[in-house]
Amino acid sequence: MSTIAEAAPQTHDTLVRLDAAGKPLAIRHDGQIWLVDPDTDSQHWYGRDAWWDTRRTAAVGSGDLVSIEYWRLQVRLDSTSALRTVTLRRDPLSTQWLLEDISDGGETAQN
Repeated sequence: MSTIAEAAPQTHDTLVRLDAAGKPLAIRHDGQIWLVDPDTDSQHWYGRDAWWDTRRTAAVGSGDLVSIEYWRLQVRLDSTSALRTVTLRRDPLSTQWLLEDISDGGETAQN
């Protein structure tokens, strides 16, 4: 299956609905609501921000400044539409989710 990369996502339009445990249920992006497919496995992990490159400073006690949260999910618009793979990212101390990439099917391409 070939992967078709789309134009860079508009990160300011990305809202994520979470369940009580913090797992994404749905994503609103570019005026559409994508439902997370409950029959597929979601991947969740943390990366580290290179804070020394960004030269961010913060007051003592500001919290975790380096953990970047990621989710890779299979989503669809409705029960008959094709699956898409999305990767979400939330930077340290942010409440806003960013759509890092989106692709067709089970393969992900970086935008």
